[in-house]
Amino acid sequence: MSPVRIIPSIDERLARNRRKDSLIMPERSDANAKEATQSFSEEKRAPLSSHTNPASKPGVTFAAQDKLPKLPIPDLESTCKKYLAALDPLQTAREHAESERAVQEFLNSEGPVLQEKLKQYATGQSSYIEQFWYDSYLNYDNPVVLNLNPFFLLEDDPTPARNNQVTRAASLVVSALSFVRAVRKEELPPDTIRGQPLDMYQYSRLFGTARIPTDNGCQISQDPNAKHLVVLCRGQFYWFDVLDDNHDLIMTEKDLALNLQVVVDDAVQTPVNEAAKGAIGVLSTENRKTWSGLRELIGKEQGTNNSDCLDIVDSALFILCLDWTEPLSSAALCQNMLCGTSEIERGVQVGTCTNRYYDKLQIIVCKNGSAGINFEHTGVDGHTVLRFASDVYTDTILRFARSINGQAPSLWASSSPDPSKRDPKSFGDVSTTPHKLEWDMVPELSTALRFAETRLADLIQQNEFQTLEFMHYGKNFMTSMGFSPDAFVQMAFQAAYFGMYGRIESCYEPAMTKMFYHGRTEAIRQVTPESVEFVRTFWAENSPHKKIDALKKACEKHTAITKECAKAQGQDRHLYAIMCLWQRQIDAEASSETTSMNGDGASTNGYSSPTSERDPSGQASPNRDSMMSEDGNNGLASRSPPRNQPPSMPAIFADAGWDRLNNTILSTSNCGNPSLRQFGFGPTSAEGFGIGYIIKEGSVSICASSKHRQTKRYIDALENYFLEIRKLLRQTQRRGTSNDKNASRAREAEEKNSKPKGTRLKSRGRIVQEAAGAGKGREEAESGVASDEDDDMGGYGFFDAGMLLQALKSKQEHDQRPSEKVAQRREVGKKLRLMEY
Repeated sequence: MSPVRIIPSIDERLARNRRKDSLIMPERSDANAKEATQSFSEEKRAPLSSHTNPASKPGVTFAAQDKLPKLPIPDLESTCKKYLAALDPLQTAREHAESERAVQEFLNSEGPVLQEKLKQYATGQSSYIEQFWYDSYLNYDNPVVLNLNPFFLLEDDPTPARNNQVTRAASLVVSALSFVRAVRKEELPPDTIRGQPLDMYQYSRLFGTARIPTDNGCQISQDPNAKHLVVLCRGQFYWFDVLDDNHDLIMTEKDLALNLQVVVDDAVQTPVNEAAKGAIGVLSTENRKTWSGLRELIGKEQGTNNSDCLDIVDSALFILCLDWTEPLSSAALCQNMLCGTSEIERGVQVGTCTNRYYDKLQIIVCKNGSAGINFEHTGVDGHTVLRFASDVYTDTILRFARSINGQAPSLWASSSPDPSKRDPKSFGDVSTTPHKLEWDMVPELSTALRFAETRLADLIQQNEFQTLEFMHYGKNFMTSMGFSPDAFVQMAFQAAYFGMYGRIESCYEPAMTKMFYHGRTEAIRQVTPESVEFVRTFWAENSPHKKIDALKKACEKHTAITKECAKAQGQDRHLYAIMCLWQRQIDAEASSETTSMNGDGASTNGYSSPTSERDPSGQASPNRDSMMSEDGNNGLASRSPPRNQPPSMPAIFADAGWDRLNNTILSTSNCGNPSLRQFGFGPTSAEGFGIGYIIKEGSVSICASSKHRQTKRYIDALENYFLEIRKLLRQTQRRGTSNDKNASRAREAEEKNSKPKGTRLKSRGRIVQEAAGAGKGREEAESGVASDEDDDMGGYGFFDAGMLLQALKSKQEHDQRPSEKVAQRREVGKKLRLMEY
């Protein structure tokens, strides 16, 4: 099996560099973090306007890292109160009374004890939730495709002539490598909100990483000095170097295009109907334990061809997938970016599902130039990958502009020396000629591939996707009416669902908590008494004025909850950490171990939570095999129970309300900007919908997925709701119910956008054929408009709390093998001859 590389902490790397601000541990606070970033001049923090500045100073990317405040642990009673408030609209009076009793019992017994233990544990951690969070992902046994990995669908290149596969792919790769360089040289300006720097730690985890399955959960490996790219075409693997040891680009866009054309021409020699037989990437879609056994079969002997091939794939910067299909509808494009297509011809798989490797970051480019991103989600949230996608898309435009006008600005503080003008000797030990990885397909591997592809095809067929590109209005109209755009759209999801099913179900939206050190997300529970009152009022015979008043109250409540969650004062993450800590204690007692709750244990997976320099300790994740009892005895035993009597679960987690809240029917996430056309993920419940959405200035893009739960009908219900609520707002505006001086201007802009059916508005790049009834056209969205305060923080992740029901499988501690370089990597695979093409 390929060696698993231990990921170096960016905090440790900064300490090793002995920067001035790392010599003494500074006080963590918002003010100190902001001061650290602002110590860099405005030019250095915003290189777009100063790209020719030769005095560009590196270090800005992580300047505030060791000054960001730590994620606070909320007050336990406050958390329990919010938990009950989130449950209340989902329960009957009797059910809620039972949950109240369970919460009170928890507060009167083990709750305060576990709260204190959590505080003790957190003193030596970067974040009290981080290690538990990693483990919940890495102990997930089901296939990651459609279950964990989200996708982005990029807008087309605004220059139609550049929307062919090889040209678009080469352009995106050059921009992606420029982003890699900016991160590694610490020249990438930090994310900020109103001048406040955000945590940038996830960017150090984005490239050269891979999810590695084992029998005891997955591990994350990383080659922090990776300099090669892996290309997938017709299920075949190719690789070549793209960076030198100084992280500078060693190939021009023209060189890259030549290499990619060589790859395409070589891959076409493998007929489409033969591609699935050698498409090793399909194995990454298997159950994780099954995939672990197959990896052992592939790379069980170090130094063999298969082992070296596997290591090259694992350590690549990212995967570039060149598809041979041209999806025409928006829904088909979304499916292709999320899980690929499954198309059977004469019993043979010819879809693009065989052209993926889901354990890594993937850039996917179709034959017609449509492009997207699919990413492994353990260490990075949507907001981080959104920045990557946005900067890559922006850079492709700016580079094209500079090819016309050399004075056009650059996105980067500095750039690589022109590879075409460098001495070839300066590149060092690199191989820029494409090599094809030729796997040794032993009979067991061929059989495993066949059955893995069959199961993948089943999985794809179990899901469906529909999109809505609503062009009648967007953020500008919503804000002019006095609404938070995110809250406005969230009420649409609840109202449309209630209109179809007549009931209220658990909903989820992530709020970003990157204002804190190693912050991830908190769960916004959108269903409130105010939202329930609104949907019931909306669907009843009430006046427009009453319906709009109810909508305003519901949106105000949603905004208030979002702000609380952005400050890490929600309830979900806090209670989850307490549950994990309790499970860890039970597992330790069951194993007759006496591990201190603030001891020196380490994560059993390869993705441990880096610790602060003050107290370098870590903790293992709880095991899930010591199943928690629901026998009604809810006290936390002070000693190990009899061997034939499992320990009882704390009352709050044994109560039916815990399962009700965490069985998410509407899993939603708001993540996007004008660089994206769609964003989405698979459903997190067989009874629900997965909804990714982007609120643009004049439109709303929605991608809904489900396991055939009338997804098209739900999309139609959303579109009808948006139109109906606009009519109600017009009616109330005419009656003078709003004093918004911008309302008339918004209506004027709206009328300009209201074209007859079938009319296309201004479009980025090539027009894409839409499915019948989908959308009303496309409009170029303008960037640079400041976001609403709550929208800055809400919805930048994907992880759904419904996964808590399947988290934390049993694990054994295993020592990681030290990092090993692949011997003679440059000779692995069949070398392709450029002159033949």
